[in-house]
Amino acid sequence: MRKRSGIPAMITVLLAMVVVCRPVAAQLGIMPIHIGAAVGGAFPLSDFGNAFSTGFNVTGTIAVTPPLIPVGFRGDVVYNHFGSKGASNATAKIAGASANAIFGMPGVIITPYVIGGIGYYHVSSSLTGTTASNHFGFNAGAGLNVPLLVFKAFVEARYNHISESGGSTSFVPVTVGVMF
Repeated sequence: MRKRSGIPAMITVLLAMVVVCRPVAAQLGIMPIHIGAAVGGAFPLSDFGNAFSTGFNVTGTIAVTPPLIPVGFRGDVVYNHFGSKGASNATAKIAGASANAIFGMPGVIITPYVIGGIGYYHVSSSLTGTTASNHFGFNAGAGLNVPLLVFKAFVEARYNHISESGGSTSFVPVTVGVMF
């Protein structure tokens, strides 16, 4: 049996970045490393949306935002869950990890941004005759950052497209989160 190590390896690398980089940034007086979490709805599109209903999304994130430049980088680990539209109790689950570029635009208090990148996704379904598989994909979207006293809140929507043999899966998570 082959062990799938792509997503756990990506999580390990992201956590290592925080453990190593965050103390160094604090000593230099800058804090370009931020960790966060988000939750929200996930809306299936196209053929995927014909079979499955709106689900939920949970996201963990690590962002590197260098001072004085508008471009940063963000690693996300995501889990999406969708229920069947039919009479069955079938579910679809999409877990993944993505590496993204984030471009912040000027704002007064609320700062808009665009985000996009590539990811590696594990797609599974409880439908009879389906098998779980891993695929590459991409995401692109936009959001708003709202600075608060100790952390910053954000809301974003991202189009996700996963290329699969014989087709693709697309969905849009709309999430609300916090960054520390």
